Parts: sequence; structure tokens; C-alpha cells
Amino acid sequence: MIRKLTCYIIDDEPLAQEILEEYIAKVPFLELMGSFVSPLDAAAQLDQDKPALLFLDINMPDLDGLSFIPMLKPRPMIILTTAYDQYALKAFDLEVKDYLLKPFSFERFYQGVLRLYQETGFKQPPHIQMTLAEPRYIFLKVGHRIQRISTVDILFIEGMKDYLRIHTIKEKIMTLLSFAQLEELLPAQDFARVHRSFLVAINKIDHIEKNRIQIAGHTIPISDTYGDGFFKKLKGVG
Repeated sequence: MIRKLTCYIIDDEPLAQEILEEYIAKVPFLELMGSFVSPLDAAAQLDQDKPALLFLDINMPDLDGLSFIPMLKPRPMIILTTAYDQYALKAFDLEVKDYLLKPFSFERFYQGVLRLYQETGFKQPPHIQMTLAEPRYIFLKVGHRIQRISTVDILFIEGMKDYLRIHTIKEKIMTLLSFAQLEELLPAQDFARVHRSFLVAINKIDHIEKNRIQIAGHTIPISDTYGDGFFKKLKGVG
């Protein structure tokens, strides 16, 4: 029988809660005991349930996550989940166990909770030694919301001056993520960088001619810098 880490989610964004609930459900050694939209809602149940781990947002109405942490006695393990990186130093002064910057992939989430599980004195059970499935969708911060984007709908990503434009089958989506951050979220075997300003979905390529890629009526250049790596990757596809 697997010893489980019981946990709470405290986050005022419904989609952020949904993401965490899906991630937690995939991990056999995590057990979700409750989801709450504010620390005040969770406080009434904490003494009764005594969860081992809190997934805690920072910016919430009435009481923010960082102010809530010192009030917790006894204090469970805490993983902060936030869209803002400026609180990291203060967070670790409060001895949080991890700092997940939204949007984060399941792989990044799993690495954090697995490390915590092992730190509690339990070795990883053999049957959760798993190859993580590549995501069918990702979650990106778009404006003031977190948006779910199906990876199979993405045609290509175009780098603009201060943001990325994600071209999908249905729409164009703007995000402030960098190419490096976005590539970490996407399934590596399905996407390839072909230019400093372009990342393409390999299975959406219609044809390639004279170092130009055609995708759904769009022409995308292949640069010398990325060309060799791109064509080597194509040879391994199929």
C-alpha cells in the first residue's frame, strides 16, 4: 500500500484549481482533501484534516498566501503556485518547499512533489517509476487569465518584439513567455525551432522548398543557425 501525502489546493482562480486537481489525480502518492478559493475558507478545515502539503497561491483577495504562511501552526509543507517571480526570495525565507511559476508543466510539478515525497522518508515505489506522457495541452498566462491550449492545434509560434504570437488552427494567442519557457512546456518531439523568430509544429508542415516552410498558407524561413538541427530532427520523424 502506498503511503500518501494528503494535500489542499488554495487558489482563487478556478482554472488554476482545475489544473492542479488534474495533476494531483495523476500522482498515486498524492491525495487531495480539498480545494479552496481563499486561505480563510481553508483555515476552518485545516485543524480537522491536517493535510501534509498545501499548494498555495500568493495573490488572493482578503489574505495573500505569503501572509497566511506564518499563521499556520503547525505548518504543513508548502508549495507556492504563482504567476509572479518577484516573491521567490521572500517565499524561501518562509521555508516553502518549492516555487512553481505559472504556467508550469506536469513534469515540473511531478519533479517537485516526488522530491518532497522522498524527503519524508519514503523511496519512490517501483510502480510510479513512469515515463511521463507528453502533454496534450498546455496552460499559458494570457493577459489576466490562464488559458488552456491544445498542443495539437498549434501551427507555429512567432516571436515578436516583447511577446510570442501562437498561431493555432482556431486563433492567434499572445503571451509574454520566452521561446525557452514555451519550449519547456511543449512536447519536444513535435516541435522544432527553425529560426530565431519561429518555432513550428512538425506535423503541420505542408512542404519545404528552398529553406522555406509552408504551414496553412504561411511561409516561414529556415535560418542557417537552426537549419542543421531542424533537418536532423526531420530525419528522425516517422
